[in-house]
Amino acid sequence: MGRFFLCVVVAIVSVDVSLANVITAARRRFDADQRHPRSDSRAWNSVPVYDGLEETSEYWRNKAQNTLQDHASRARDERKAKNVVYFIGDGMSLPTVAATRMYLGNENVSLSFEQFPYFGLSKTYCVDRQVADSACTATAYISGVKTNYGMINVGASVKRSTCEYDHEATEFLGLLQWAQKAGKATGVVTNTRITHATPAGTYASVTERDWEDDSKVNADCSGTPAERRPRDISHQLVYGETASNLKVVLGCGRQTFLPKGTLDEDGVTGNRADGVNLIEEWKRLRSERGRAEYVYDKKGLLAAAQSKQSDYLLGLFDSSHCLYNLEIDEQQVGDRKPKLSEMVEAALAVLEDSAQGYVLFVEGGLIDMAHHGNRPRLSLEETAEFHRAIALARQRTNVNDTLIVVSSDHSHTLMYNGYPTRGNDILGIADVSDMDDLPYTTLSYANGQGFYQTYEDGNPTKRANISDYNLQNHRQLYLATVPLSSETHAGDDVGIFASGPSAHLFEGSMEQNVIPLLIAYVANIGQDLGWAPEDISDPIDDRGSAVRTSLSFLLALVSSLSLVVVPLIQRL
Repeated sequence: MGRFFLCVVVAIVSVDVSLANVITAARRRFDADQRHPRSDSRAWNSVPVYDGLEETSEYWRNKAQNTLQDHASRARDERKAKNVVYFIGDGMSLPTVAATRMYLGNENVSLSFEQFPYFGLSKTYCVDRQVADSACTATAYISGVKTNYGMINVGASVKRSTCEYDHEATEFLGLLQWAQKAGKATGVVTNTRITHATPAGTYASVTERDWEDDSKVNADCSGTPAERRPRDISHQLVYGETASNLKVVLGCGRQTFLPKGTLDEDGVTGNRADGVNLIEEWKRLRSERGRAEYVYDKKGLLAAAQSKQSDYLLGLFDSSHCLYNLEIDEQQVGDRKPKLSEMVEAALAVLEDSAQGYVLFVEGGLIDMAHHGNRPRLSLEETAEFHRAIALARQRTNVNDTLIVVSSDHSHTLMYNGYPTRGNDILGIADVSDMDDLPYTTLSYANGQGFYQTYEDGNPTKRANISDYNLQNHRQLYLATVPLSSETHAGDDVGIFASGPSAHLFEGSMEQNVIPLLIAYVANIGQDLGWAPEDISDPIDDRGSAVRTSLSFLLALVSSLSLVVVPLIQRL
């Protein structure tokens, strides 16, 4: 009898301990077919939040009918575009987009670019890597050629960090150069260093993306005579042919333009070894060709945008990368440091009166950097700012004459997982594990420094209890499986979203290097591709912004391009 009571007590204690970590008393269930085991229960106290209408079948049928009618009535616009705004969300994976919807309030929120009528997928690999970086991808989606990891606008026959090679035979530039030759105004906007891999892809050619200033070139090419060393990216922004014709250049990274010992507006010294102040050089050279204006804060930027008097505008707003949105708010420097949407609005103000139209390239670069640090709140806020900048651009421009294309260079290892209830905080706890009775977050990473926040003393057999983590703190590292000093990119496809003339061409799955050719075709530019742009002779509105085009002409473009690219590849 005593033994029976002992067993009962042990059973009660066991049940009590088990329920201590289980807030809802649902039984854990598993599929009898062990090829698909699953846990259907919820252990974390989270009440679903949603519109009560969603419980009715009619709600979902009506939404589906509305979407069907919208798609069925959508007329294909096959006209040419006078203007192009090309957005790249650096590291903006599809899980990042999905998580940002919830960050903005609800799973059924649509970001501005998700409301665009056409969507496709881009394959992001490099020539020599399955998972890409921002250099080889920039070469693909700006210049139409895939190349090696870490290289910008140099053919893949040249290896990374090569100091001496045939520049004429292997280097190339793309979209903005094509636009300039067609008489269009061009601009570049980023919230990273303007010499970072993504923006550099619009104007520079280098075998090493890290050659942002001459000190790095000197270190890597010390055995190469000085007169034969490659030009650093900052030098190319000031002296390069395509860069010299950029009407608007907005971003950060003053240190790569200033000599060592020269302080910038924030009191930070430059990096250059050649003693040349490239900001002063930029002002001197551009002033010889028109009105040139350099600005370093938000006040100067807004004044330049309002006056619209600048033939050339350079804005550098920080010593290295720009501040994250949340840092601008936290440090209360919004009166001095412009956000991405403010830079985009200023750039459009300067470009929009261009008689022949314009091509503006915009990077939301800090989405990527926050992911590298396993800090999803920073990344989701940067994605939200990216969404706001796109909404502003679409509202400010005419959908009849301005093509807007939104994509990403590569993915990240962010995971959105765990069967959380509707309305659950996207930055919070998803559930409690049915294996170790410890909570885990809805968002986590495959690798990165967050590993040391995931396991006690870095021991992967002992998971940390994250219940007391402040997950609303943007500095909080999130869970990661493999320890790395920096979280990596991922190899999955990224989205392409398009709105405006001939936006239907961006549907489907495609190689990343196809995107700039489609943009060039729609914008009626790209003589270097071997085809002659049409005359704009059939205006569709009072701005004379677009003309009719045909699929047969696009096929002719692809055929002509092959005649140019194939011999180039053979020569490489």
